[in-house]
Amino acid sequence: MSTVSLDAQSISTSALPLIDITGLWSPDRADWESVGQALREACQNKGFLYLKGHGVSADLRAKVFDEAQSFFDLPIKQKKKIDLSHSSCFRGYEPMRAQTLEPGQPPDLKEGFYAGRELTPNDPRVEAGKFNHGPNQWPEELPAFQPVMAEYYNTMRDLGRLLMRGIAVSLGVDEKSFSAFCSEELATLRLLHYPPQPANPEPGEKGCGAHTDFGTLTFLMQDDCGGLQVWDEDIGWIHAAPVPDTYVVNLGDMMARWTNGRYQSTLHRVVNVSGKERYSVPFFYLGNPDFEINCIPTCLEEGGSPKYPPATVEQHYQEMYQATYLPANASA
Repeated sequence: MSTVSLDAQSISTSALPLIDITGLWSPDRADWESVGQALREACQNKGFLYLKGHGVSADLRAKVFDEAQSFFDLPIKQKKKIDLSHSSCFRGYEPMRAQTLEPGQPPDLKEGFYAGRELTPNDPRVEAGKFNHGPNQWPEELPAFQPVMAEYYNTMRDLGRLLMRGIAVSLGVDEKSFSAFCSEELATLRLLHYPPQPANPEPGEKGCGAHTDFGTLTFLMQDDCGGLQVWDEDIGWIHAAPVPDTYVVNLGDMMARWTNGRYQSTLHRVVNVSGKERYSVPFFYLGNPDFEINCIPTCLEEGGSPKYPPATVEQHYQEMYQATYLPANASA
């Protein structure tokens, strides 16, 4: 498989399943089972899907995009005031080309902003130096930025919890089986800005290199520029074109590990050939950092053994972070 060529197939969006999760809001168990079956098929096959019926208002989503663009429009000097290097928990501004997600390729042609659960400096977890726990950094020049992002973070955390109940049903276990995993959980809200792909890029340069996500569930809100590409073993790289009022949802490495490889964590990348500035907002739902990931019983064949050793969410996530950043950021 070549991950250097930027060619991709433009095919129908039906190449990725579209799942309506309205049934997860229903008290009727049959509605849950219907959604669970659709999720099971998508997770075993692609590990990528379009999600509708998510309940996130169009108004809130528009505000997030507006604030994100306002932030990235700030002068670099102002953005650097809240640089990641000033944070003990990987929060704040990430400069252009700071991350390399595809080994052996040029750094990613994007800049970003990270936020997580807001914790005060005197929180016991923060004082103990627990990985990725601490206060966020906010741009003082944009007074509406923090409240909008906080509202969106909480909304998406709740959506993550709901979809995890649907995932439980899809795996043939009780819908509340993952309650401990979905308590006091880690999640990361990330804002991304991709400039247009240059006419003469460095060999292999792209907005975001080919990679699988670290965690459990990723909810991607993308603008109308396109650029997300998903690897298909039969076709090659395919475009995951924007579909109005949906999220692109994909599974991460932790979900693949937890399900013993039954559910797929699929390669994807971003190539912004729109000729325009591209903005996207991924929300990474990760789980309780102290929760130990062991093979889910329904994912183990009779007489079989787990493919992966146990690991806490925190251990898994920390290893992944350290593996994908340039040396200057590797300890963050």
